[in-house]
Amino acid sequence: MKIGVLSDIHGNSVALEAVLPALREQKVEHLFILGDFVGYYYHPDEVLKSLSEFDTTMVRGNHETMLEEARADSNAEDRIRKEFGSGVSEALLRLSTEQLDMLLALPEKREVSMGGMTFLLCHGSPSNNDEYVYPDASEEKLKACADQGVDAVLMGHTHYPLLRQFDSTILLNPGSVGQPRDKGSSASWAIIDTQEREARLFRTPFDGDSVAAEARAKDPGNPYLADVLLRKRT
Repeated sequence: MKIGVLSDIHGNSVALEAVLPALREQKVEHLFILGDFVGYYYHPDEVLKSLSEFDTTMVRGNHETMLEEARADSNAEDRIRKEFGSGVSEALLRLSTEQLDMLLALPEKREVSMGGMTFLLCHGSPSNNDEYVYPDASEEKLKACADQGVDAVLMGHTHYPLLRQFDSTILLNPGSVGQPRDKGSSASWAIIDTQEREARLFRTPFDGDSVAAEARAKDPGNPYLADVLLRKRT
């Protein structure tokens, strides 16, 4: 069985639409989504529509927590907009009540058995939904994250891909579909093959120019939203 692993789409439907044909070409049967459907960019409604075509298992990210705060308090919405751009505000405008309720009902982490393997799905670290575990974290930290009594620990949040093996446990961060921070306009994602018990990282280019143009128009005071998509590929 092949399972696609996506994270940090952040309302970037252009990036997601570039990844979907590759998922189909690889004959992916199920998707794990590790949170941050919303935030930064502007089309979470299209993101959720595209994902609905697949069988999915999902957890919430820290931007869903921001969405919950903004939904409850206009002052929180203003604060989030100033710091992170208007992506969360766009989600409140574009998503239906049912879609908002669905996202906010997602757990911060969940354990899943599928294809003969056990998985722990997280957004941040296994112990903290808002903790960043970067690829250059200490061996002690990475081993602690992997030591969860499952076959694979899946994390997002950092926007940087990570793939390590600790004994029989896969430790995987697929990177970000919507806002990759290591390679501009190159969506990062992964596939786990449960028969081979191995994971593989993938990159898919997308039209970052169009997303950056929209970010400049909607959030001129937050140039990072455009600049990060156009940075030189490393």
